[in-house]
Amino acid sequence: MKLIQTIKLLAFLIPLGAFSQQVVTGTVTDAGTGTPIPGVNVVIKGTTEGTSTDFDGNFQMEAENGTVLQFSYIGFTPQEVAVSGTRLNVTLQEDTEQLEEVVVIGYGSVSQKDVTGAVDQVTSEDFNKGPIVSAQQLIQGKVAGVSISSGGGAPGEGQNIVIRGQGSLSLSSNPLYVVDGIPLADGNIGGSRNPLNFINPNDIESMTVLKDASATAIYGARAANGVIMITTKKGKGREFKFNYAASTTVYDPTDFVDVMDADQFRTIIQNSGDQAAISRLGNSNTNWQDQIYRQAIGFDHNFSTTGNIKGFMPVRASLGYTDQSGILKGDNFARTTGSLNLRPMFFDGHLKIELNGRGSYTENSFGNRDAIGAAVDFDPTQSIYDENSPFANYFTWLNTQGGQNSLAPTNPVALVDLKDDTAEVRRLIANAKVDYQLHFFPDLTATVNVGIDKSDSNGRTIIPIEMPSSQNDWNGSLGTYSNKSTNKLFDAYLTYTKDINDVHSINAVAGYSYQSFEFDNDSYDSEAEEDGNDFIFIDRWESVLLSYFGRLNYSFDDRYLFTATLRADASSKLNPDDRWGYFPSFAFAWNINNEQFLENSEVINNLKFRVGYGEIGNVSGLGDYLYLTRYTQSQSNANYQLGNGFYQTYRPEAYNENLRWEVGNTLNAGIDFGLFNNRISGSVNAYIKKTEDLISWVTVDPFTNFSNAIDKNIGDMENKGIEFEINATPVQTENFTWNVGYNISFNDNKLTNLPDEVEVGGINGGTGNNIQLHKEGYAPYSFWVYKQVYDDQNRPIEGAVVDRNGDNQINNDDRYLYNDPYADIIMGFNTSVSYKNWDLSVATRANLGNYAYNNMASSKTYGLRSRENSILTNLHTDYFNTGFNTLTEVNLQSDYYIQDASFFKVDNITLGYTLRDFIDADLSLRLYGSVQNVLTITDYDGLDPEIYGGIDNNFYPRPRSFVFGVNLDF
Repeated sequence: MKLIQTIKLLAFLIPLGAFSQQVVTGTVTDAGTGTPIPGVNVVIKGTTEGTSTDFDGNFQMEAENGTVLQFSYIGFTPQEVAVSGTRLNVTLQEDTEQLEEVVVIGYGSVSQKDVTGAVDQVTSEDFNKGPIVSAQQLIQGKVAGVSISSGGGAPGEGQNIVIRGQGSLSLSSNPLYVVDGIPLADGNIGGSRNPLNFINPNDIESMTVLKDASATAIYGARAANGVIMITTKKGKGREFKFNYAASTTVYDPTDFVDVMDADQFRTIIQNSGDQAAISRLGNSNTNWQDQIYRQAIGFDHNFSTTGNIKGFMPVRASLGYTDQSGILKGDNFARTTGSLNLRPMFFDGHLKIELNGRGSYTENSFGNRDAIGAAVDFDPTQSIYDENSPFANYFTWLNTQGGQNSLAPTNPVALVDLKDDTAEVRRLIANAKVDYQLHFFPDLTATVNVGIDKSDSNGRTIIPIEMPSSQNDWNGSLGTYSNKSTNKLFDAYLTYTKDINDVHSINAVAGYSYQSFEFDNDSYDSEAEEDGNDFIFIDRWESVLLSYFGRLNYSFDDRYLFTATLRADASSKLNPDDRWGYFPSFAFAWNINNEQFLENSEVINNLKFRVGYGEIGNVSGLGDYLYLTRYTQSQSNANYQLGNGFYQTYRPEAYNENLRWEVGNTLNAGIDFGLFNNRISGSVNAYIKKTEDLISWVTVDPFTNFSNAIDKNIGDMENKGIEFEINATPVQTENFTWNVGYNISFNDNKLTNLPDEVEVGGINGGTGNNIQLHKEGYAPYSFWVYKQVYDDQNRPIEGAVVDRNGDNQINNDDRYLYNDPYADIIMGFNTSVSYKNWDLSVATRANLGNYAYNNMASSKTYGLRSRENSILTNLHTDYFNTGFNTLTEVNLQSDYYIQDASFFKVDNITLGYTLRDFIDADLSLRLYGSVQNVLTITDYDGLDPEIYGGIDNNFYPRPRSFVFGVNLDF
């Protein structure tokens, strides 16, 4: 009886269930604009059943009345709506706070509240303004503890980036760059000025700096000097929008090296009493620096579009063209870029594919930088041209055979006019990333990322027969080169994400990475061919990095956060016994603001304490195959005679089979804070980094190797410091907003273990002179000098230095270490103001405690120089301060030339005006003007106090630039 009743009941209920099912349709729109949103995920709460909206924002699915539907889309606040009827229209609010909180880290992203390491992210809204050619310039002065300086003022010039002080002695101290998940190879590409010049800065969405080991250890061996993650702009998934940006820039030389003008120089020569020298004086008044520099101009054009194809494929595409001339005549940088990003989604968002491709074609014309030094040296009383000169009428100091005096500088104008040095670089970087969230196990996502970075460059240097030369048989020269490099990447990893009872949150990543670097370089030298020597040089090599990595993030109640990371790297640069390195890290963070006693605070809305420890390795910049015995063909002037013939031989190269990883251990503690609804926010970090087994180029005992010096693990170094940064919005009204940002960092760097001193820092003047020294107990690259003695008028006495050890003789034992080139304190300050349609921004920086050796003064101020070698050579005006007459090692290495190079710089001022709803509601136009390199305040006597490495010699001046630009959105 019971069985029959049960069957009847089921027969009655089944039709009721069937009748309650219904087809629900609807449209999802943007609450701000009213436009439909394609690609929105619509899922029945508590299940994986669902669909997504089409191109017009429409959806259709079966759902019972009372069922709760979850609507979610990146950049919008998720919304839950209960089904009531067959039609359901939903509006989503854009979640600006959510967009700002997501921080890109290695192999994933994390919300800002869950970050446990020292991480800074700068987005496109906060990037530096002005004529930006290289990506590094976008964040200059924006991040505490990050020092960025250009190598000079050439267009597209390379940038030197140091995060938390020098990290090595002879290896690279530059950070690892990761572009859309592809770690770039070390170093530069032949024919290129900057390894990041292939990226159009207008395509960059954000740059994230990972500073401490707990944040960088996921990248293991290459992260010893920090990581800069570059994320490019992606399609936003709505209707297509377009942007066109253009600017014109004028570059002005701001300053020259202080040398004597023609009248001052004539007086010096005439007072010398040297009749032969007096007879060589000319009748002209030539400012040679003014002759090689010019006012230059640059143009920049960028077009981009972003949108969505058929509701499931967000897309962004861009084209860019930059043409920038340098202030040194003959210098030019031209770049054409293109990029395409596609992000299709399938299976209700379970399968996500990201396709990135960007290519660049760069044309470089390199101005002849030899002219920079020649313009300082050349006699200002001579004219540019001389009708009796055999070298195309360019004035030339001749020898008795009619060629150029071999000790004379070459006419600077001839150098910039006649040398043709050009190169073209083609580069493609692309990757395909596939994320699959398992249908049968949605907590687990499998990711595969395949990438390639391929470049091909060709260059040539042509010097015509008209160029002044001391060679009697000179007939010009041709040198060519080609460089090819291929960087291949394969990453595969699993990500497990699980929230348990809204209390426990787990995110775990485990994966494998393989990256290979191949280089193929060839060059040709016409002069070597004429001399009968080998004239084709072939250089090919390959290195491989094999890695396993894992990371575990655990959060308890959004209050206590734990992170553990481990990466194992094997590099082909090291011998098989020392090839593997294991790099762990651990971090803990406490979200204090989520504690009960702060939950309802109206002042503190974010307060987090962080502490982390990690180990990271370094072989960046180390040569390949250094642990193997290698043979190299001898130089063309070192032939071996057999009978009447001379032959080039092969010689063994130096090797060190015991090379192993440099290893850095970093302890970091920090506090993040946000006050008054984040109107004031910032962070404080303190760190200690100890690097062990430093690799340096050091001398070895005779007959113990095939060279007198090798790369060797020799010592330890320590960096410690404090960083502070704060951002505030003091005023925010409907029409007026004022934002300010300030950061300051203190860093102390010293060698804690170094058995043998190492001389470095070669200088101009004399032969084989070094001005810097690595020594235990001191900062690396400290200046190694004699202590100058002064007279009663505080003028340096020539040749008079302190006998520090009291042995009545002056030699290297009397030299001491005096300051170093790296700043003890780095500061950045920026502010922006917007009032209605107007906006104004100012960016400034300061370095304190950095010193520079003024090699332009030290090597060019001795009086005899003006008239020796049967020529006339100009003098630096510091001669009036010293009166030194001869060039000696003691004079060159005097601490008189070590100068405080602390500075304050106003980098950029930009004023703009935006016409909103220009012509129609979908079009806005922004006009702006900008000045770059506005002002420098310093006590340094040289051309520019910002000299990377601290040796000021033939520096390419940084120009002041004036920009006018337009930005059109439609």
